[in-house]
Amino acid sequence: MADAGTPQNPGTPQNPGTPHTTADPHTRVPEPGTDLGAYVDDLIAGYSGSNVSAAHLLCDRHAPDSVAFTVIDAELGSVDITFGELRTRSEQGAAALAELGVGPGDAVATLMGKSADLVYTLVSIWRLGAVHVPLFTAFAWPAIELRMSGSGAKVVVADPGQRDKIEDPVGAKIVIADGGTGAVGRDGDLALSTLVDAQRPGRPAAVTGSDAPLVMIFTSGTTGKPKGVPVPVYSLASFHEYVQLGLDVRDTDVFWNAADPGWAYGLYYGILGPLTLGRRSLLLSSGFSPELSARVIEHFGVTNFAAAPTVYRSMRAKADALPASLPLRRASSAGEPLTPEVIEWSQQIFGVPVRDHYGQTEHGMMIINGWHESIQRPLRDGSMGHTLPGWTAAVLSEDSTDVLPAGEVGRVAIDVPASPLMWFRSYHEAPEKTAERFADDGRWYLTGDAGRTDDEGYYYFSSRDDDVILMAGYRIGPFDVESVLSTHPAVAESAVIGVPDELRGEVLEAYVVLRTGIAGGEELTDELQKHVKTGFAAHAYPRVVHFVDELPKTPSGKIQRFLLRKQRATEVRGD
Repeated sequence: MADAGTPQNPGTPQNPGTPHTTADPHTRVPEPGTDLGAYVDDLIAGYSGSNVSAAHLLCDRHAPDSVAFTVIDAELGSVDITFGELRTRSEQGAAALAELGVGPGDAVATLMGKSADLVYTLVSIWRLGAVHVPLFTAFAWPAIELRMSGSGAKVVVADPGQRDKIEDPVGAKIVIADGGTGAVGRDGDLALSTLVDAQRPGRPAAVTGSDAPLVMIFTSGTTGKPKGVPVPVYSLASFHEYVQLGLDVRDTDVFWNAADPGWAYGLYYGILGPLTLGRRSLLLSSGFSPELSARVIEHFGVTNFAAAPTVYRSMRAKADALPASLPLRRASSAGEPLTPEVIEWSQQIFGVPVRDHYGQTEHGMMIINGWHESIQRPLRDGSMGHTLPGWTAAVLSEDSTDVLPAGEVGRVAIDVPASPLMWFRSYHEAPEKTAERFADDGRWYLTGDAGRTDDEGYYYFSSRDDDVILMAGYRIGPFDVESVLSTHPAVAESAVIGVPDELRGEVLEAYVVLRTGIAGGEELTDELQKHVKTGFAAHAYPRVVHFVDELPKTPSGKIQRFLLRKQRATEVRGD
């Protein structure tokens, strides 16, 4: 799927035919002062080659009696899933998917919350050599359909409560995660437990090689449709490093990443990363609340916690309802810039500051305030830290690929040849969009974010150079919301922007030009908000709708959202 001029995954091919059997890199933990270059080389060797097997790396090589996941309900009841159970159930699940016509390289979508059925299904997909397509449970049918049709998913596995969202599966078989009941709601649907229970364990792990796709995850749309990002097996080397060095998850930790696995941070570092190291990861099946999060941390003795800044801000806002202290060994944040008051509050309640980390769907985390002693440095106010070993970044000029000196704001970019852990090669069937991301014949990957460095190599996020909105750790493209608004009969055109919000980081607001003869008001605002919830996603609706006569545009007719952001920021400051 690589396009000309884009980077290829490194690694020396090895003899195919059997899963990779060199010494597992998860046994090597760098000590302060050791050669981190050798550590990166070991990671690359452990996750590269033509005889690499994802299921072996994620499951089979770990001690069968070790716990892989603890699934927790709203009442703090829990179920442990061992690697042995995960292997057996995924062997049956892979056989069941094969009977449905799924083979290596085929896509299987999941519209599921955090549950035992989810992790069994994911490892079943990877054991078969198939490709996982995550569907966020807040999505409505148009967002689901785009990802299913874009990936060519042959099967979608859905929770019973999500079934009604699936209108026309475009030829995909629908499997219901029935929780062992064998019940399905509609004719033609299949029960997951019935399919899996009918199979015998023992199906071998597919050997796909490190370049084979493991996941197809879609970005947020900014000026067009969301783009499919093929995540290769080789990416596990990068995920492994971040969990081990960035988060410093140890075998003695109780680790909880509160992010949803329907999105990159939760999938990469709540599911995949911990599996590479054989570390237990908590999964909370219930919806988020600050009080419940505190109870989980307290009851299960969480020592290593990762979440979006919104989670920390929400807990801070409910401080009176929380325990006076919730001691942690490590606290980390990603998804949006972290503000100083959250860091100070974290020190008070957790006993440690929360450290800010930066990455994207296309490459995972790569500039961070790392926790492991081998890379840990003092925090700097407003800084997102340094590059991880195996990554090299720079700040480029706005109109060239010249590297800017410290202090000057420009385009944050990854130096691809100097970043052996960089795994992104191209968007799925989108060569033009891929070309926009790479510059200088593939030398630089352009993140789309602006920032600067200081004299000691610390990076500072400045702004986005596109219109993506960061709300509660989710990246939302205005095009998606505007596309839904455009289908309402009252709307002539619209523009959606992100507006700073103390709790969520940003919230969506819409500027709407109505058709002739239609008047705005509270009733229409409510109607448009519901229209977006049902037409795109329940979480991504505009909190405020401004009815305007016209939108600011360039001479060529492009909407200038940055002017609306500037205008709204002035109004908010005035308020």
